[in-house]
Amino acid sequence: MTVTTPHATRSRAASRPPAIAGVRRRKPPGQRRSTPLTIAMLAALAYFLIPLLWLVVASTKSNEDLFNTFGLWFSHAPQLLGNVRATFAADNGVFVRWMLNTVLYAVVSSVGAAFLAACAGYGFAKYRFRGHKAWFNLVVGTIMVPTTALAIPTYLLFAQVGLVDTPWAVILPSLINPFGLYLMRIYAEDAVPDSLLEAARIDGAGELRIFATIALRLLTPGLVTVLLFTLVTTWNNYFLPLIMLNNPRLYPVTVGLSSWAAQAQDGGGGASSGMFSLVVTGSLLSIIPLVLAFLFLQRYWQAGLATGAVKQ
Repeated sequence: MTVTTPHATRSRAASRPPAIAGVRRRKPPGQRRSTPLTIAMLAALAYFLIPLLWLVVASTKSNEDLFNTFGLWFSHAPQLLGNVRATFAADNGVFVRWMLNTVLYAVVSSVGAAFLAACAGYGFAKYRFRGHKAWFNLVVGTIMVPTTALAIPTYLLFAQVGLVDTPWAVILPSLINPFGLYLMRIYAEDAVPDSLLEAARIDGAGELRIFATIALRLLTPGLVTVLLFTLVTTWNNYFLPLIMLNNPRLYPVTVGLSSWAAQAQDGGGGASSGMFSLVVTGSLLSIIPLVLAFLFLQRYWQAGLATGAVKQ
């Protein structure tokens, strides 16, 4: 049984801080500093989401409503399904062909670029050979060269070998990803322990088998990162297909929608042109596969972050 003495009660009461009426408790310094960061985050979120909101809203409008109604709100009679059907039916269904071309170019380029970056990054990280640093610095230096500056020389080179106006004219340049190689080299240095490679060599495994069965599995999060970066870059690529392709049946969706926009401008550039709603709806449809790709592959990113957060 616990007995509370008056002396103990007075001691606890004396140790409590006096309550002053009308004085607010100050927020911790960390909480005060987080307010500007929260405002900046919300501003960045609005910057990225407002154009997407406009695209979704505009896809539900007719050509006349695009020019006669408020841009960030729906019209009185939304017709999203009608715009989608019109987009797929325009020019004998060429939009479907553009989407399939884009999927082909982006998937083949991203998978190939990710695999090549994994091979080269693993080689630079785990092997030492003559000119190792010089070759790697040369590859990293090519990141500073803009891709648009290489478009014309690439076109002239491909014209010499007869690859212009073919799918390879878009796929082959996209396979080279110096930034992806840099990422994979940095990731492979920590993700693939040297002790594990030495143990595999002692067991008699060859270098190719070690890479295929051990290193490649450990490099999966970085591999998916490079794959997604290359997928987005190739999917949104416009200038390279524009100069490489002449046949409209080979266009990716970026160049195809640009040709529709040019037709809309040539038709008067106003509400009477029937192409504006097709361009807007086609733009909305073209970003859906990218969103799905990020949703399905984000768990690999999360696994990579968790792996890097644990100290070995």
